[in-house]
Amino acid sequence: MEKIVIVGAGGFGREVKMLIDQINLKEDKYQFLGYYDDVLLKGTLINNNKILGSVEDLLSIDYKINVAIAIGSPNLKLQIIEKLINPNIIFPTLIHPSTIIGSDSVNIGKGCIICAGTIITCNIEIKDFVILNLMCSVGHDTIIKSYSSFMPSVNISGEVVIHEEVYVGTGAKIINQLEIGKKTIVGAGAVVSKSLPENCTAVGIPAKPIKFH
Repeated sequence: MEKIVIVGAGGFGREVKMLIDQINLKEDKYQFLGYYDDVLLKGTLINNNKILGSVEDLLSIDYKINVAIAIGSPNLKLQIIEKLINPNIIFPTLIHPSTIIGSDSVNIGKGCIICAGTIITCNIEIKDFVILNLMCSVGHDTIIKSYSSFMPSVNISGEVVIHEEVYVGTGAKIINQLEIGKKTIVGAGAVVSKSLPENCTAVGIPAKPIKFH
């Protein structure tokens, strides 16, 4: 079995541990060692699993280890990944066994986390370190660039381009043939019916930018 740890021991980190358990029910693949977290003290127990240290402690690991980044914030996720310069670290893509993925031209990068109930259809490019939380859907000919995070029940229609470090809140919908700019935040429940620029927060039905970062 391959050794694996999770960075981030919050709620999503615990859900990623559940995802690993579900993968192991189908195939004994991972040995879960514990969490790394910059807030909780080393030795703290989370559902009987230990905090093994801070993120920086991973830099001294001298054996091959899988590291899952269970951080929803795209910016914080990127900052952590840029710190983890260690040739022994492997960033696996974790896909829940219930996920439906089309067989025609679907490419998924490294370090992605794809949760239960998600549907990914056909001719789709998902870059590195993307999170698709519970019950998301991704339509045909969509491109999702690196570090973006999608909360539960996000619906992405076909021919959408989503740039780096985008965050989309729970239950949001993105209509087909649109583009969402880099580092943009889409609020929970929003309906995106027009393309959005980069570095903005957009909310409502239809979604409109309310501020720029």
